[in-house]
Amino acid sequence: QVSLVESGGGLVQSGGSLRLSCAASGITFSIYTMGWYRQAPGKQRDLVASITSGETTTYASSVKGRFTIARDNAKSTVYLQMNSLEPEDTAVYYCNAKYTWQYWDYWGQGTQVTVSP
Repeated sequence: QVSLVESGGGLVQSGGSLRLSCAASGITFSIYTMGWYRQAPGKQRDLVASITSGETTTYASSVKGRFTIARDNAKSTVYLQMNSLEPEDTAVYYCNAKYTWQYWDYWGQGTQVTVSP
């Protein structure tokens, strides 16, 4: 059984910070690329940040310099530190796990992040 459980979402004022966590189970966590995606109402689900098993990171241009992704393989957990939040960051944030040799992804249920002006 594979499980990705997000936590840390909530309501924050513009300029504030949040840290999202995603705890994974049922996979060999260390070999997976982990990512955070977000989806606002009426919009596509877009990549926010990802981190490979080799610790290579990728960020969307809209969050680069404000967000930081990190992983702790000992805890099978990936984090997204979000600073200088803006109303445009409001979305449901989803945790994703991807293994290159699989045709499918695993997804968490999502956590709501709301940034007020």
